Amino acid sequence: MDLVPGLYNYWAAIVLMLIGFYVVISHGNLVKKIFGLNIFQVAVFVFYISMSKVTGGTAPILDERFTVYTNPVPHVLILTAIVVGVATMALGLALVVRIRNAYGTIEEEEIDRQEGELP
Repeated sequence: MDLVPGLYNYWAAIVLMLIGFYVVISHGNLVKKIFGLNIFQVAVFVFYISMSKVTGGTAPILDERFTVYTNPVPHVLILTAIVVGVATMALGLALVVRIRNAYGTIEEEEIDRQEGELP
């Protein structure tokens, strides 16, 4: 299969999205689910940054030599999203610790069984 040059970032984002989604839906372990969501989130970052790339674009510095500029706003938004993602992952892992202390397990099926939702 011959890929079009310049589209490798998009293929990488798609593969990462599929891996993250697979981890979330196939595992009952809550820590694995959180890491799967993190992988999916990284895929979104790669996709967004790939879309914002302008071929031949330079930093937005006004000069007569440059005519094509790259918008820095998407990159700044992704930096903010990375910080929020790290904080969200830390909160999720802290909740997993609390769930482990309360139920004695981090397996989703065992927690549902203890709650009476599964026979």
